[in-house]
Amino acid sequence: MRTSLLSRRAVLAGTAATAALTTVPCLPGRAHAADGGARAAAPAYRWRNAVMGGTGFITGVLFHPSVRGLAYARTDIGGAYRWEDRLGRWTPLTDHLGWDDWNLLGVESMAVDPAHPDRLFLALGTYAQSWAGNGAVLRSEDRGTTWQRTDLTVKLGANEDGRGCGERLLVDPRDSDTLWLGTRHDGLLKSTDRGATWKAAPFPATPSTTGQGITLLVAAGRAVYAGWGDSDGTAPNLYRTTDGTSWQAVPGRPTGTAAKVPVRAAYDRQTRELYVTYADAPGPNGQSDGSVHKLCTANGKWTEVTPVEPGGTTSDGSADTFGYGGVAVDARRPGTVVVSTNNRWAAVDTVHRSTDGGRTWTSLKDTAVFDVSETPYLTWGGDKPKFGWWIQALALDPFDSRHIVYGTGATLYGTRDLRNWAPQIRGLEEASVVQLVSPPAGQAHLLSGSRDIGVMYHESLTASPSRGMATDPVFGSATGLAQAALKPSYVVRTGWGDHGNGAWSNDGGQTWQPFAAQPSIAKDAPGPIAVNADGTVLLWSFVHWDGTKHPTYRSADNGATWTEVTSFPKGATPVADPADPTRFYAYDTGTGTLHASTDEGATFTARASGLASGDNQFKLAAAPGRSGDLWLSLKWHGLYRSTDGGAGFTKVSSCWASYCLGFGKAADGASYPAIYQVGSTEDSTAVHRSDDEAKTWVRINDDQHQWGWIGETITGDPRVYGRVYLATNGRGVQYGEPV
Repeated sequence: MRTSLLSRRAVLAGTAATAALTTVPCLPGRAHAADGGARAAAPAYRWRNAVMGGTGFITGVLFHPSVRGLAYARTDIGGAYRWEDRLGRWTPLTDHLGWDDWNLLGVESMAVDPAHPDRLFLALGTYAQSWAGNGAVLRSEDRGTTWQRTDLTVKLGANEDGRGCGERLLVDPRDSDTLWLGTRHDGLLKSTDRGATWKAAPFPATPSTTGQGITLLVAAGRAVYAGWGDSDGTAPNLYRTTDGTSWQAVPGRPTGTAAKVPVRAAYDRQTRELYVTYADAPGPNGQSDGSVHKLCTANGKWTEVTPVEPGGTTSDGSADTFGYGGVAVDARRPGTVVVSTNNRWAAVDTVHRSTDGGRTWTSLKDTAVFDVSETPYLTWGGDKPKFGWWIQALALDPFDSRHIVYGTGATLYGTRDLRNWAPQIRGLEEASVVQLVSPPAGQAHLLSGSRDIGVMYHESLTASPSRGMATDPVFGSATGLAQAALKPSYVVRTGWGDHGNGAWSNDGGQTWQPFAAQPSIAKDAPGPIAVNADGTVLLWSFVHWDGTKHPTYRSADNGATWTEVTSFPKGATPVADPADPTRFYAYDTGTGTLHASTDEGATFTARASGLASGDNQFKLAAAPGRSGDLWLSLKWHGLYRSTDGGAGFTKVSSCWASYCLGFGKAADGASYPAIYQVGSTEDSTAVHRSDDEAKTWVRINDDQHQWGWIGETITGDPRVYGRVYLATNGRGVQYGEPV
């Protein structure tokens, strides 16, 4: 299918053309020759993370009560992990979940069995919305190395409000075969066969379709306590069972706004006291009031032990509003407990520690010394890191009283002396990645753009970028990242930021300068950006987060001035020709039309029409080093190719869905770049590589490396044959190399 390079006139001659159809197999796991020839075995690949270090919300950490050095962590969209001190890193446990199970990468809760150290249980389900699938329970007898699965008939919500609340899954303290699972909208579930089957269990509170339902389950001796998140602050919000059959409201509980939602609870078995943190909302956002109380389970007496009451003012006059989040007790020292504030933006969150049952407290933030040299992005473009935010996951090592960890919206901090803190995050990568560029030259083989932490320059794939996140300006989320094909030192990026929404670099992305000006719509709807081949023209598209499409703007002076391109289809993503600086392309999914420009993006005209329309996920990619060689990847309609600058397209059949596509260095003896694709066939959705212009494909991932939803973007390395970079929604950048 290789064609010679055509002149600009030949490539763009003619008017709109309807896509023709040819047959090119695209089967996972093996290669098929287009003429029915021999099948090739799938190559062996090694998959690893391009290290960033956390970058996502750690919603729970659970030390095993009977095994020293063993802990588990859960995340809202990136699966679960196991920590072992002897390895000094986290091991991902749910990468085997594939495309169809993307909704299970959010971990609602986890549970261990104190009497059987190798048992682990996970309750999975990212969203409880009608469009999301039901939840599932995974159970393991080998600490998460292998799993058995039970699909539920209810939905869970690991990435919804309340995701930082306590564990909703619990092994019954009287019977290891019995498990409890609290849900958001379907009450209480119970299993008597170690999680293999589940049935509804009687519970006094009535679930709603919009509330929080059960926020926590915790064992206190032989009793089990359940928090209820749908109380108005006066109705019962904490229940207890002592026989595993009937539940009663706990008498004498605190009331009022500051004790509306029980967020987390921890039981001190030495003093027989149950500590409960409360807030006026489940969090992690939206909390403005809260408190901490303890219940003496021996006599039923409640005592308020709130370290600091919300509602004061800071030195600059800001309202010091917040709730309380995490709580953990010391298994070796009676009366030693730690709690965290949450959603405290004015005075910044902290962890309080008490050694006398909550009578007095010390804020660990006041003496904290941070070392983030391993993950420099945690300075957030400033001189030093903050203590953190969204602190709801808080755990105290049962074998080491000075070992405390707490999760934030970006990392997991740990201390072993109560003063010096550092990220305890090795192996745990949760970035939701949306942009990838692999430069053809320079120090870095990878630039990445993600939600929450903007753009990173990866001078190494095995260490967090030394420059941290790109600054000048800082972006909370990247929306565009592009490199000039003939001048790779020039890179541009766009995203959501408080001090500008676009920037350019002349050193390959190591340092940045903000655009001197930007269209007014940029602050409300920053979208993707493209730069032509020689770096002289920018096209910036604008799409609001709610889907509203706005005009695209052009700059020919490095962002100093911008002019609306009225002929550019609103909402489309601009794509630069990699060989000819005068050409840009855009695919309008609303009409199924390819548009092209031959005057450096000043005007666009329709080329091929009659292409698939309405596809809500698509990518138009230009093959490197070639002019007019375009590939159109469509979620619902497969893969198309044009060799004439978009005048006509040919369909690559047998690949009924193509989610994203990119290019890398050609194989030895091949004249065309390697093509990498996330695509679907009758068998599966998988990662593929083709070395012969899509005549044949091989699957290069395997069943243990699937990472849920992986359809955002993919690119090969132009300097290393076989290396591919894959964006995931919650497992960072995965990169694979032939073994």
